[in-house]
Amino acid sequence: MSDLKKRISGIAGKIEENVDRLLLTFRKRLNADEPLQIVTYRSYGTANRIFLKGRVLKDKGIRQATGRDTTLTNLLNMYKRFETDEVAGATVKATFQQQTHFMITDHEGYFHIELAAGKPMPETDIWHELELELTGAPYSFSPGVKSTAKILIPGPDAEYGIISDLDDTVIRTTATSLLAMARNTFLHNAHSRLPFAGVSGFYKALQRGRNGKRNNPFFYVSSSPWNLYDLLTDFLELNDIPEGPVLLRDVGLEPGKDNGDHMGHKYTEIKNILLTYPNLNFVLIGDSGQDDPKIYRRIVAEFPQRILAIYIRDVQLADREEIAVAVSKELGSDNVEMIILDNTIEAANHAANSGLILADSVPQIVLDKKMDKGELPGKENVLEP
Repeated sequence: MSDLKKRISGIAGKIEENVDRLLLTFRKRLNADEPLQIVTYRSYGTANRIFLKGRVLKDKGIRQATGRDTTLTNLLNMYKRFETDEVAGATVKATFQQQTHFMITDHEGYFHIELAAGKPMPETDIWHELELELTGAPYSFSPGVKSTAKILIPGPDAEYGIISDLDDTVIRTTATSLLAMARNTFLHNAHSRLPFAGVSGFYKALQRGRNGKRNNPFFYVSSSPWNLYDLLTDFLELNDIPEGPVLLRDVGLEPGKDNGDHMGHKYTEIKNILLTYPNLNFVLIGDSGQDDPKIYRRIVAEFPQRILAIYIRDVQLADREEIAVAVSKELGSDNVEMIILDNTIEAANHAANSGLILADSVPQIVLDKKMDKGELPGKENVLEP
């Protein structure tokens, strides 16, 4: 970032911070009994340590999306997502293994916690829960504000993990076009946004692996802002795509936020995952539209022998495809295949031939893709390829 951009960003950040402070002072004077909420983000950890991030916000009453929602309703809900009223200085109590821990939210309403387990986490399930309660705020609020956080802890018998991008990899975003991306983001909801055909079947096959236990962990890393978290997690659930932590980024005017730094954010999140699980290898999935090939090349260089395969969806832009092809050739010297593909079936066939998924999974993925495209009875609003 140039010095001028840094100065402008710094001034804008100060303005944003001062406005937030004035709004907080105004609320304190009103002593308004506003409805608040604890927003939790799925996170991950190990049998001995867990990590959690969340946020305390004014509850704007964004209701669950439906397939009948109008464009105006979607636009209004998106406005509510981005026009957040953060609660700074709030106290959140976390209950973990019959012990209590307290966190204070920062000026953006975020809280973070890292907890060491007093005893190893049970291995009966890869998902574990952490109970949270709002116990204090700078102004009055109705008591009983609670939430449950979900923490992913891969089992010892996981064969490998999967780290996937979301935009233009799982869900159509058209991130290479600002206008098209805005239209897809702001005018649609989790029901009306479209996945790529066959993604659900392929991802479930990767989750199942070769041992059939369906316990290979998924992690989703995206450059989308945290404001879209509920929309993205609802989308994954509605389209029967494996659940996993969804790691987004904090976008704003203040210095230090990774505005526009798509590569830095994704690289850092992926690196943290690999450092957390040093004995687990990974499959990486992304698209050619932004910097995924370059990011994955950097990860392979830093973590040799840890990446089993890389799948890159071709967004059909010649200049971006050239970059992906060049990176793929470079990765050959590291004995890591990066496959640039046009559809999910190509990825499934490669995964089966490489021993990542069972060969008998491929016919089912083909059927799922046909169903997604409306060629068989079932869902009919899913994108090719």
